[in-house]
Parts: sequence; C-alpha cells; structure tokens
Amino acid sequence: MDDTLLKYKIGISQIPGVGSILAKKLIAYTGSIEAVFKEKKKALIKIPGIGETLADLIVKHQTLENAEKEIDFISRYDINHYFYLDENYPIRLKQCPDAPIILFSKGNLNFNQDKIISIVGTRNATDYGKECCQKLVADIALRHQNIIIVSGLAYGIDICAHRAALKNNIPTVAVLAHGLAMIYPSAHRNTAKEITKDGALVTDFTSDFKPERNSFVKRNRIIAGMADATIVVESGPEGGALITADLANSYNRDVFAFPGRFNDEWSKGCNKLIKTNRAAMIETVEDLEYLMGWDFEKQQQSPKQLSLFLNLTDEEQQLVNILKEENNLMIDIICLRADMPVSKVSPLLLKLEFSGLIKSLPGKVYRLLS
Repeated sequence: MDDTLLKYKIGISQIPGVGSILAKKLIAYTGSIEAVFKEKKKALIKIPGIGETLADLIVKHQTLENAEKEIDFISRYDINHYFYLDENYPIRLKQCPDAPIILFSKGNLNFNQDKIISIVGTRNATDYGKECCQKLVADIALRHQNIIIVSGLAYGIDICAHRAALKNNIPTVAVLAHGLAMIYPSAHRNTAKEITKDGALVTDFTSDFKPERNSFVKRNRIIAGMADATIVVESGPEGGALITADLANSYNRDVFAFPGRFNDEWSKGCNKLIKTNRAAMIETVEDLEYLMGWDFEKQQQSPKQLSLFLNLTDEEQQLVNILKEENNLMIDIICLRADMPVSKVSPLLLKLEFSGLIKSLPGKVYRLLS
C-alpha cells in the first residue's frame, strides 16, 4: 500500500466537521481521495455541505500530519486498515449510509463470512441474561459453521458474548469506542488479546483516541452494520443496546430480543422492542434459524435436485458461475464481474432466486444454494 494514498485515506476521516457521509460526498465530487486534498478552496466551497471553514481545513492539510503518525502506529503494531472503496471492506457495513470511511483492525479475519450476528445488551447483566447468551452461542456453535459474533467488549452481555464465542471456537469481533493503543475497560484486556488470535478488534478511531460518551454511541453503528442481525439479550428501558437495535432496523437488518418478566428492570427494553414490533422474539437457536432462514439442510437438498432440470440462459449461467467462484457477493460486484448493468442483473437474480438456486441476503448480497 502506498503510504501517500493511505495518508489521504486517514486524513479525510480526521477533518473536524466532516463525517463519513460528507467525506464520501467530497470524494464523489472531486473524483478521488487524492483530489480532495489537491482541490482548490474555490472549488471545494461549491460542494454542498462544504463551507469556507471546512474548505480552509482541507487545503491547509493539517490532518495529513496526524495521518503520518497513524501510519507509523499501523506499521509498528501490524494494524489492518479497510477503506470503504476497497474490496476487503466489510460488505454488509458498506451498505450503510453512515458507514465509517476507514476502519482499523487488529487480528486476521474475513469480515464477509456467510453468517454474522451481533449480540448486545445491558452492562448490568443478570444470571438469566448470561445464561441466555451462553446457551445461544453454544447452540449456534453446534449447528453452524462460518459464523462470526460481533459485540462491543463492554461489561455485561457484551463480554459474555465474546467469551462464549471464544469458549465455543467461534471467531468474534470486538468493536471499540476508542483507538487501538488502549483497551477499555482494562479488565477485558486479556479477553481482547485472545480475540485477536482468530477474531479481530475493530474501530474507526485513530490509535490515540480516548473513549468518550458519544464514541460509544458512534461505534454502535458498526456493531449493527457489520451483521445480518442484531440480538438484544437484556436491556433496561434505555441504553446503548436499544440504540444498536434502532440502528439495525434503520439499515433494514433483522433485530431479535429475548423476552423477560414484565417487572424485571433489565428486561424492560427487550419487552418494549418486542411489543413495538422493533424486534422479533426469540428463545432458542431454532427461533433464530427459522427467522433467518438458516436451516439450510432441507433447503439445499431441493435446489440441488432442481438445478439438474433447469434450462438456464447463457446470462443466468454466467451469474451462477460467478457465485460459484465466490459466494456472498453484492449485486454491484456481480454486475462488475458479469459486465452487465444492474437493470439487467437484478431481474436475472430474481428469477434465479424464484428457481431456488440462489438466496438474497441483507445488504443486496446473494448466495448460491446449489
């Protein structure tokens, strides 16, 4: 990776007042990440959302100096980085409008596994909540492979989900509300270290960023956006878990919640999600499988037989072949590899789905079933 290009990628994410949405707009208007910093102030001001103050900050290149320090940290501690235009950027997260423009990760993990779920909940987890979390993760491990569990490394349900995943040999991702130069809470340092062996620590904050109140809320969009579904195990009437659930709903992802007794403080949030139809109720792994369509044993038998008798057109066969080479592809990638416009690919994929050959997943991702 060219350090100059990486410097621009980090630099644009650090411009005060320029969030991920505005940063993407800047790149779209100027044509490239390099062009953002080489553009003249007069041209920048004409971009919607960029006033004179922001234009000044961009042309002065102050954030590029800090970016150079971050590159040193990345090199020294073997940190991975994922820019939103890169192929290895998490596919599911890329579909979210406010997805981070760049991610930093410690560990070695494919963020585009077949199945990814987020498990979140209160920091004041009860024995009931811990038991629900541990049993769900253990049952998932027995019945499913190629799955990742995402959470936030916080006290309570988060750390319970991470440790249950580690115990059952499931890769897990801890999304941090701070930079990778520290671990918060420090009590979870050993767990974080163990996570990096087969999973990853992920953040969109630079290494020296300290945790703040708002940064915990900000990181929740990554927890929700990286996953096919978010499961709330326990929550009070307010809290970060409910924010994560609402974010997941806004991304058109599935949301599930474990029910609790009506007078239990740490079940009120879950019960409210269920009552207001913002989450489906689950009690067992079978509920999760049914609602997510994960019981593929029966589903896979039928398409395999069906495919023997289907007469596919050349274009349909081309799409099938693309998904055979690499499963779980976004429609944009399929269009690129097939050299066909989305207006043509979309109805072909729909026909293949009706034929039982492929399955559509959240985030306009498609999987081959036969």
